[in-house]
Amino acid sequence: MNKYIRTSLAGLLTSTMIASAAFAAGTHPTTGEALADDQTFTYRILDEHSSVDPQVVEDVSGAEIVRDLFEGLMNQDEDGNLVPGVATGYTTNDSKDVYTFTLRDDAKWSNGDPVTASDFVFAWKRAVDPALSSPYAWFMELMSIDNASEIIAGDKSVDDLGVKAIDDHTLEVTLSAPLPYFPQMTTHSTTFPAPQKVVEEFGDAWTKPENIVSNGAYVLTEHLPQERSVRERNENYWDNDNTIIEKVVALVINDENVALTRYLAGELDRTEVPAGQFPRLQKEHPEEAISFPRLCNYYYTFNLSDGGPEAFKDPNVRQALSLAVDRKIITENIMAGGQPQAYTFAPAATAGFDVPDVEMAAMSQAERDELAKELLAAAGYGPDNPLSFEMVYNTSEAHKKVAVALSQMWKQKLGVNAELANMEWKIFLEERGNQNFDMARGAWCGDYNEASTFLDLLQSDSGYNDGKYNNARVDELLSEAKTSDDAAPLYTEVERIIAQETPVIPIYHYAGVYMMDSDVGNWPVKNVEQNWYSKNLYKTAE
Repeated sequence: MNKYIRTSLAGLLTSTMIASAAFAAGTHPTTGEALADDQTFTYRILDEHSSVDPQVVEDVSGAEIVRDLFEGLMNQDEDGNLVPGVATGYTTNDSKDVYTFTLRDDAKWSNGDPVTASDFVFAWKRAVDPALSSPYAWFMELMSIDNASEIIAGDKSVDDLGVKAIDDHTLEVTLSAPLPYFPQMTTHSTTFPAPQKVVEEFGDAWTKPENIVSNGAYVLTEHLPQERSVRERNENYWDNDNTIIEKVVALVINDENVALTRYLAGELDRTEVPAGQFPRLQKEHPEEAISFPRLCNYYYTFNLSDGGPEAFKDPNVRQALSLAVDRKIITENIMAGGQPQAYTFAPAATAGFDVPDVEMAAMSQAERDELAKELLAAAGYGPDNPLSFEMVYNTSEAHKKVAVALSQMWKQKLGVNAELANMEWKIFLEERGNQNFDMARGAWCGDYNEASTFLDLLQSDSGYNDGKYNNARVDELLSEAKTSDDAAPLYTEVERIIAQETPVIPIYHYAGVYMMDSDVGNWPVKNVEQNWYSKNLYKTAE
């Protein structure tokens, strides 16, 4: 058994004493910077979040809120490395199919109750319980937790899940197969604990501000749907003495340009840069306009289900549409924020991922366009039989600009008629998840830093395989990669199959393109997953 992380109680007490003295003096305990009197961090989100229930949330902005309200076994530091959360460390056996986590004895819920191993057992059973229908139940399958697949399928009881509380401070997890990156997956919100007595008392209403009990650095104090969400310091959080930010406010602002105006007026500490405006803003506000790599992709997916368009069943059609996309125009002229063009599904920023050579990437755009015309003609489409379909995206000015550009490229080069339709976020998720679309926008930010977090979306049984792509060889390769000592060649083969069959059209890989108030300290720009925690931020005095 190999011990991975151990927290020194003496060191923790010493740092807490130093921090408390420094805060009292109004300076940062490490940097010595003068701290602002008002430690409120206000930022903009595009849409109303899906939930703040750890086992229900399914969107990035919701997960950001949940990471503040709840704390899982492990956290990440500013570089994306694992650091202790509720667990001070873990051990694993030689075959890496049993992990044992040691929980800190000073972790508490916001109502003062202790956080125990049973809280994790309850939460993980919730996540796989068909009665909850968690949108991230499949993630628990990816974690290879013993019997998770059978429970989700309804073939076994939730009590058969391979997780148990040895005692209040010891959690044991048994896997169905070795998974060396299992601990990294415990930073995901689906694995966070849930307070059983509160969930059972209030049911679906347990996450309302007046009912919620959480174990993270913050508590939910206000939520006005489609307007704002407010979280404030949790005095019972085990590391509260080292928390500087007092209040965090997330404002729903659907229009990127309105958000920018409000940022420039001093109402926001962070907002996304509207598409195409980064070069100008970087010149005008060099200390506030920032861009850095993110572990996310942006793509369009074809509906390949039985109810999808017949035209999309032909891989020649799909590849023709992908070839005709001039990604350089989108990344340099429309987005203009440092986003790299995408010809593979997984981004280059993915740890341990070598971007494979795919034929399309080596071609000039003129060569791609010519091949696209040939493939579409071979599929039977042309001036006398134009290809027509609807493409949907969630409401956003940037998404609209990309969708318009794609439709114009296809119309001008191939004579294709692509009708655009935008939907409010929650409706969009529902329609896409139910295959009520022809072609739909997609984007994915890695749940952990390994190529499978992207490629598993195209596994036939994945809960987020909204296009219902099904390839037995891809399934086989992804399954083999989970236990392989060297998964890189397997991921390369998967990417080449995807490039050939084109179930999705990768457009670009994300950059974090923000306007960030220069008073905000410690934003984790080197963490490509962008798992940020408000407790690690601070605001300096102007």
